[in-house]
Amino acid sequence: MTTLDLTVTGLRSQLVDLHRELLRWNLVVWTAGNVSARVPGADLLVIKPSGVSYDELTAESMVVCDLDGNLVDGELSPSSDTAAHAYIYRHMPDIGGVAHTHSSFASAWAARGEPIPCVLTAMADEFGGEIPVGPFALIGGDDIGRGVVDTLAGHRSPAVLMRNHGVFTVGPDARAAVKAAVMCEDVARTAHLAHEIGQPIPIPQAAVDSLHDRYQNVYGQH
Repeated sequence: MTTLDLTVTGLRSQLVDLHRELLRWNLVVWTAGNVSARVPGADLLVIKPSGVSYDELTAESMVVCDLDGNLVDGELSPSSDTAAHAYIYRHMPDIGGVAHTHSSFASAWAARGEPIPCVLTAMADEFGGEIPVGPFALIGGDDIGRGVVDTLAGHRSPAVLMRNHGVFTVGPDARAAVKAAVMCEDVARTAHLAHEIGQPIPIPQAAVDSLHDRYQNVYGQH
């Protein structure tokens, strides 16, 4: 087995576990949603197959595609969002993982076409400001990927709410992208509840900057 083969095998196994995290945190239903990972050192990505139940996912069922979305290895058809993931990888070279969900509260903000305002310290920590809204785009081509890339340009947020659709998150690896999806739904729910009972208070920009810097560079184990 080559080093590349070993890397792809490891990513296939990791993606099975990460798709289970989507279920664990109630971010997906039925067969909707997906996670992908860039293959380091190669113009390839590994992604969930289309329309396969989460309970039936195995490392062998994950598919490998090139960065144009063409199937390279695997017996099943790639996710219908593969072209979007591939576009993100082509245009965001620092991104190593992408996740997509239709999680309820975040998707409700997307259905309203409204960004989630930065009214929680957890938002400042993880997202560095509001969670922006991207344009409406049809599934199947790279229009969604284009919307994600264009919307996140100039934003610190690793998440974007694609209007009338759902959430796309990015990260240096697939696990980080899934973490951003979990956090996005959590803050979307709390911000929604705050709106239900009153007017949320935005956090001043200087405090957002300070919180984000601390969380990204000091918090946790380094």
